[in-house]
Amino acid sequence: MGTQGFDLSGRVALVTGGGRGIGAAIATRFAEAGASVVIANRTLDVAEALAAELTARSLSVRAVPLTGLGRPELHEVVGNAASRAGRLDIVVHNAGGCPWASIDELDEDKLEQALSLNLKACFWLAQAATPIMRKQNFGRILVTSSVSARVAMAGGAHYSAAKAGVNAFVRGAAFEYARDGITVNGVEPGFITKDGGSMSKPEVANRLSQFIPVGHYGEADDIAFAMLYLASPEAKYTTGQTIIVDGGSTLPETGYAVEKQWGLS
Repeated sequence: MGTQGFDLSGRVALVTGGGRGIGAAIATRFAEAGASVVIANRTLDVAEALAAELTARSLSVRAVPLTGLGRPELHEVVGNAASRAGRLDIVVHNAGGCPWASIDELDEDKLEQALSLNLKACFWLAQAATPIMRKQNFGRILVTSSVSARVAMAGGAHYSAAKAGVNAFVRGAAFEYARDGITVNGVEPGFITKDGGSMSKPEVANRLSQFIPVGHYGEADDIAFAMLYLASPEAKYTTGQTIIVDGGSTLPETGYAVEKQWGLS
């Protein structure tokens, strides 16, 4: 059996934004579970370095460029992923992010970037992949969403709106494809440790961790293992859902509730 008991042998998986962080962890765990993994990344050399590292471990991984987020580019990425084996079983849309800006500061470019990268790409990837998956009567469409879909952070209203749209996409697509052997699900990460970024600075992470019920940030593997379950045959009866993986950070009503519970100053 594969990683953590899940076996993806014979499956072909495409992971967008798979070069670093959560995407790299997903690609790694899928490959360890037996899948042939295609990493699509805007920074190709980063994806190629990861692919070389995993190939050296006798895992099946290759990198392809993610040249754009429009319908033609994403259809091309899907075709590229399916080209060698003639099949595509799992698509993970992990690429995401946005430029932070208050609503007053927001311009059309920043809003379009948030919507294209996080939300619109889901539609184009599904549109390209599902004809292949229907022929197989098996498919897994997975999306990295965010707890930002249900909570607010200053400067991130456009990101939250995009991720809320992602969650709605998951439900709508799951309903449309339910009779085709295709499931559609997502994972909503909370605070996850990553290289770089203001949120991962030790002084910031130490402060914010006090308000997470489990007391610390999560790791990329925490998301990857949730994705691994959703990608597996064992998840055949799970569709239209998002799994929140946030250490309980969305549970308390306010930060004060956490302070009161654990006597924090």
